[in-house]
Amino acid sequence: MREKQRDKGRLEDILEYSDNIIELLEGMTFEQFVKDKRTYYAIMKNVEVVGEASYMLTKAFKKAHSEIPWNVVQGMRHVLVHDYANITSETLYDTAVNNIPELRNQVAKYLTDINWDEWAQSEDSFPEMDDSVRENNIELARKMKSDNISIELISKYTGLNADEISSL
Repeated sequence: MREKQRDKGRLEDILEYSDNIIELLEGMTFEQFVKDKRTYYAIMKNVEVVGEASYMLTKAFKKAHSEIPWNVVQGMRHVLVHDYANITSETLYDTAVNNIPELRNQVAKYLTDINWDEWAQSEDSFPEMDDSVRENNIELARKMKSDNISIELISKYTGLNADEISSL
C-alpha cells in the first residue's frame, strides 16, 4: 500500500538517484557514454530506480502534481525492466541528459514547498487500489479495450486512468 506519509521519502529517492545520473554523466559525451559500460549500466539502473520511486508515489500525489508526466517516468522504468533489449542508447542518454535534470528540479521544489505533515494528514480523494485488485482491473481493461469499449467506460468500471488504459 502506498501511504501518503511515504511520498516524501519516494521523492527524496528520485532526487538522490537523479543526482547520481547527473553526476555520472557530467562532461560525458554520448560516444563516451556508449563506450563506458559501467557508466551505461549505472545510468540504466539509476533511471530504473527513479521510475520505480515515481511508481510508488500515491495516486493522490501524482494527481495533485500532474505537471510531471508520471506515466512516462514510470513507463521508462517498465521498458528498462521488461523490454530492456529494445532500449536504445540514444533514448537512455537523451532521458538522462534532457529529462532527468528537469524532473530533479521539480522534485526538489516539491520537497521544499510542500508542508509534509499537512500532506500526510490530508484526506485522500484518490484511494489506492490493492495490487491484486489493480491487476484484475488491468486484465479487465485489456479485454474491454479489445472489445472496442470506450476508454471513458473502461475507466469508469476499472478505476484506471486514460493514460493507463491507452498503454495497454
